[in-house]
Amino acid sequence: MLRFHFTQEDLTRVRVATEPHALWEIAVSLHRLQTREGRWAYAPWFRTACDSLRRAGLERTVRSFLLPLFPRASYFPDFLTPPEGILGLDAGLEAVLATPQARVVSEVDALARGVGAPAWAHRLTERDMREQLVDALRAYHRAVIAPHEERIKERLHAERARHAHTLFHAGTEGMLSGLGPTIRWRPPVLEVDPYPDRRDVHLDGRGLLLIPSHFCWHTPVSLADPGLPPVLLYPLHHPPATTSHTDSPPLNVLLGPTRAAILRASATGSTTTEAARRAGVTPTTASHHTAVLRDAGLITSHRHANTVLHTLTPLGAALLRTAGQPLTPAPDTLGGSGNSPPRE
Repeated sequence: MLRFHFTQEDLTRVRVATEPHALWEIAVSLHRLQTREGRWAYAPWFRTACDSLRRAGLERTVRSFLLPLFPRASYFPDFLTPPEGILGLDAGLEAVLATPQARVVSEVDALARGVGAPAWAHRLTERDMREQLVDALRAYHRAVIAPHEERIKERLHAERARHAHTLFHAGTEGMLSGLGPTIRWRPPVLEVDPYPDRRDVHLDGRGLLLIPSHFCWHTPVSLADPGLPPVLLYPLHHPPATTSHTDSPPLNVLLGPTRAAILRASATGSTTTEAARRAGVTPTTASHHTAVLRDAGLITSHRHANTVLHTLTPLGAALLRTAGQPLTPAPDTLGGSGNSPPRE
């Protein structure tokens, strides 16, 4: 379990990232390439990412250079996700280049002790080796993240709007209570459970930066070193909630019970077959209703081979929130977390 201990001053210093953190998104998107769990939610991205890496000639670079430094495991170096990344890719990469040698040595040693590090990793203390790393990260971002940046930003801005609404009506503690199914606010402690190890971070007036992440899946992630500026990366992508037709009368009256059920099922991703099962109708009938919801601007649909994945638009998410429907459903089975815990 990860626990952030708040003081009254910390409650006034909770911030939400204004833009996606470029280096964190690189890190957790690399995790998406290392596991099949949760891949259905990223199916269109995964297919195009593999093709883009192949066309750019980056497959070997990713496999032999990046993945060993960003294992989906209990640890990867904190200096790879510097706070400057919130200012954009260039600022984050400059911070990686500027990391003091002693810190690089310490964190590479921690990687070696934890999950193993390639022999060449200790050469990251050398400027030219870090320049190669920065070039590889930039090329990877350009190939598989930059094409999706507008969508990622759109989702983050919708999340900030949700937090602003909650903050206005319920204050900071209300906002902390609604971060997701694995995050609990037990004043004055914010708990993340499950988490791969037991760790207590005393904020001591430093506050906490919340970073909504498109590629983070199910389990939030934090930095391993509690002395660094405190951050909590948490997922925007949640599996759809399991709900009945009777739990949202206003939404059922507006859309009808079948379309309301399909809209709820699309809360971060559902295939036509899954939506049909949740609504209790045939896939053919579900396909008709998804077309109506799509034409109304409430969902968007992406085809991957013979499967169509339906997800909410910001308008659809806003409608569910207005109807009092949770967008943070039951936990998935995937474990992991951040620079320390099975990094998400």
